[in-house]
Amino acid sequence: MRVLNTLPQDNLRAVAAAALASEAAGYDGLMTMENKHDPFLAHAIAAVSTGRIELGTSVAIAFPRSPMVVANAAWDLQNASNGRFVLGLGPQIRPHNEKRFSVAWTAPAPRLREYVQALRAIWTSWETGEKLDFRGKHYTFTLMPPYFMPPSTGQKMVPVTLAAVGPHSLRMAGEVGDGVRLHGFCTRRYMEVEILPKLQEGMAKTGRTRENFEITGGGFIATGTTEESTARMFEIVRNRVAFYGTTPSYWPVFELHGLGDLGRELNAMSKAGKWGELASRVPDDVVHLFAAVGTHKDIAQRIAERFGGLSDALSLQPDSTGASEEIPPDLMQDIKRIPTPFTGYKTPW
Repeated sequence: MRVLNTLPQDNLRAVAAAALASEAAGYDGLMTMENKHDPFLAHAIAAVSTGRIELGTSVAIAFPRSPMVVANAAWDLQNASNGRFVLGLGPQIRPHNEKRFSVAWTAPAPRLREYVQALRAIWTSWETGEKLDFRGKHYTFTLMPPYFMPPSTGQKMVPVTLAAVGPHSLRMAGEVGDGVRLHGFCTRRYMEVEILPKLQEGMAKTGRTRENFEITGGGFIATGTTEESTARMFEIVRNRVAFYGTTPSYWPVFELHGLGDLGRELNAMSKAGKWGELASRVPDDVVHLFAAVGTHKDIAQRIAERFGGLSDALSLQPDSTGASEEIPPDLMQDIKRIPTPFTGYKTPW
């Protein structure tokens, strides 16, 4: 199993040291998010500061950006990192697109499918010199004068992984993606019953195989050196479950476990402005459904039980606060020894 860490994005001056420290500690990948800061800038620094660790967005919001703009950013980061960049994309929900980014809303799964296809058409044009002639319902790219074509440096095509929650987006991710980035609001049973079958339906459409398709995430981890520090992380996870549980689009996970009433209660509390009281409504047993929990002594076994055979890569932080304690080298190796189906991306030109 691959172990991921997050890059600091609030202070770009801290990126180089943080990236080098994560690489030295044995992490497999460094992720950025698109919450308060741009998801690409930190990777530019990490790409030229490190030599082994994978770099990826988890995730960049697709629709506010033209595929051409994202193609440029990903191409440059792939070249700067000597082939270590993975582009993670997500659609975001309708209110954020319309009210935060001022982007017109359309059905996200068909649009994101076309978005990925457009990216690959652009990259192929740059790599091989073939005429750019992509014509879709949402995007059209037919102009690429030589002056605007970046030179090839012989890198592999950038792998594209996709955030997916609902059945349509999961099938689409399996169909066109090189991997999927699952939401933390997820249980093992939901992965087995709902997520994997939908991904496999999509992969069957285009002949993709599970060993070349990476599943990242699908739950939380609460761990620490002591019972007390683990309990603090457990409370962070409880708050995350409570917060995401207010959103109706995530309720199918609750419903599978007979917890639909909890989702509706949390939603009503959020509308009443009772944000500080949400976590008190989430029992311990519900938190355990969503997380692997244990001290550093036994967390590797808990991760194997909760995620084994399903997820290929995990972040040990329950959110983007960086609150987790440093992971000991022996624990890092124990987690890495957990077998996974994924063997590597297959991105031929």
